[in-house]
Amino acid sequence: MELPTKKVLTLEAAKAAMAACEATANRNGWKVVIAIVDDGGHAILVQRLDGTQWSSIDTALGKARAAIAWKRPTRLLEEMVNTGRTSFLSVPGPFAFLQGAVPVETGGQVIGAIGVSGVKASDDEIVAIAGAAVIT
Repeated sequence: MELPTKKVLTLEAAKAAMAACEATANRNGWKVVIAIVDDGGHAILVQRLDGTQWSSIDTALGKARAAIAWKRPTRLLEEMVNTGRTSFLSVPGPFAFLQGAVPVETGGQVIGAIGVSGVKASDDEIVAIAGAAVIT
């Protein structure tokens, strides 16, 4: 029996994504926390830009973990909760069903996620998308 191969989000790739996220945040003057997790939701990199509130650390991680667990942008998960699917809020685990995280995909495989917290949720998502875009 041949086992399938699996792509992984490497530290090198996570650093490249982090640099793109940081550049986007700095260009816009946004103070954010950026969390990059692997496909199991484990932190690879977490960075808090100067002046960002510390509460955004857990929020960014929770967003990233939700994006990888459901393999979709957290904007969609937040929309589900806001339109009546409040049962999502009872799901056990360290998840934040808030806009601002996206899965990282390459070659048709979801290999991790990037979560961002600190500014308006739609702006958090812009930062996360910038990081995910550099990973191929």
